Amino acid sequence: MKTQARAAGLTDIGRVRDTNEDQFLLDEEFGLYAVADGMGGHAAGEIASELAIQSLAEKLRGAFSVGGTRTVEEARRHLAEAVGAANRKICESIADHHDRRGMGTTMVALLALPDRVVIGHVGDSRAYLLRHGRLTMLTSDHSWVNEQVRLGLLSHQEAHRHPMRNVVTRALGSRGDVAPELTEERIEPGDAFLLCSDGLNVMLSDDAIRETLVSRKDEPEEACRALIEEANRKGGEDNTTVVVVSIP
Repeated sequence: MKTQARAAGLTDIGRVRDTNEDQFLLDEEFGLYAVADGMGGHAAGEIASELAIQSLAEKLRGAFSVGGTRTVEEARRHLAEAVGAANRKICESIADHHDRRGMGTTMVALLALPDRVVIGHVGDSRAYLLRHGRLTMLTSDHSWVNEQVRLGLLSHQEAHRHPMRNVVTRALGSRGDVAPELTEERIEPGDAFLLCSDGLNVMLSDDAIRETLVSRKDEPEEACRALIEEANRKGGEDNTTVVVVSIP
């Protein structure tokens, strides 16, 4: 990765949950970052998110060499294949262990190229871009409430605290052919990319995320800590995981 990005990640159990089913991946040398939010209760959600992160990393590290040239087309193809492989890994685990039925995980992954990033996501874990003080969401939640917003049946404000906000319509492990939604974004000096599980954005509005991130974007570790502290201060109803990638 030629951008010499600085990055940090942090996960927290929150103030309500008994276990942390989130996982994150931070590989600055390879330029690969990801967040997975497991579902399924007991130990199953934690297993699903761990399998997803491990499989994603293994597949992509096998496809690219560290510091090697990557085209956008290659990055998109290999990222999609890696997420598909992670899905199959979880489905195989469910087939082999009947007590894991119903487990799954969301995922958002960012693969950095010299001048842009490629992002793949499944579910409602998000990617944001902070540029010139403006926060933009780069992903669109695969969730029931987001579908209602798209149909004009719910406002963004109503969706933010709707009792069905945690219902996802796409997740790894839910079926054998789950594919990520892919997007790409150019990189500019001073950018900061944020990956997060929904434990962050359920507790904090996008405006609150921006306000917390904007003064700390050049210090990724401090930004991660401040975002999680603010989510917990608001109630910490879920596990919260954040990864911040800062471009000098």
